Parts: sequence; C-alpha cells; structure tokens
Amino acid sequence: MKRILIDTNAYSALISGDGRIADELSRYEAILLSPIVIGELYDGFLGGTRNQENRDILIRFMEKPRTICIPITKSSADWFAEIKRMLRKKGKPIPINDVWIAASCMEHGAHLLSYDIHFAEIDGLLRV
Repeated sequence: MKRILIDTNAYSALISGDGRIADELSRYEAILLSPIVIGELYDGFLGGTRNQENRDILIRFMEKPRTICIPITKSSADWFAEIKRMLRKKGKPIPINDVWIAASCMEHGAHLLSYDIHFAEIDGLLRV
C-alpha cells in the first residue's frame, strides 16, 4: 500500500486551499496522521480564534476512509533513537517533534509530505 504522512505545515496548506497538496495526496492509497502532528495542530488551533471550527475540519479529515491515525509505538521509539543518533553524528539537529514524525514515516514505510527542508538531513526518509 502506498502511504504518505502529512506534516503540520502541509495539512495547513491543504486546508488553506493549496491544490498542490491535494494533488499529491490523491496519488496515495493511505494518508497517515501522527499524534505529534495532531498535537501541533491542536496547539495552533488554541492560539487562534477558530479553535472549534479548526478541530471540526480536522475531525472530518480524520474520518475520511483513506486517513489513518497511527500510534506512537516501541518501534517508533527505536526509529526515533536511530534518527536522533544519526543527526547528532552529522551535527545537524532538527526539532524534536520532527524526529518523531520522521520515525513514524520510517516505521510505516511512508513518504513524508512537508515543507520543512531539514527533513533532507535524515538518510533513508522518503520525502515528497
């Protein structure tokens, strides 16, 4: 199954009407959402004036048949540790939440859809 994990900034762009994101998502059988991304979105919603409206939109997105909310598992933690170690050896740290997001991608064999360029530092991560 061809899977893609959508990062916080890509989800925000999609909801703002960025057709490129919708086009890219249409190429995949499953759209993965990490609890890390959901948490970042909730944080952003709380900082705005449309918290409940944004939550309702996210809930509808999560209810779509192709959307899968994936858990953080022991395997995610193993991937997290490997990625963090590799980035430390390279001297190229990235935000800790993004290490978890990348770990989820690696665990599930998913491509990552994100505008964050620092994900390029992670060897083996499939990026769109």
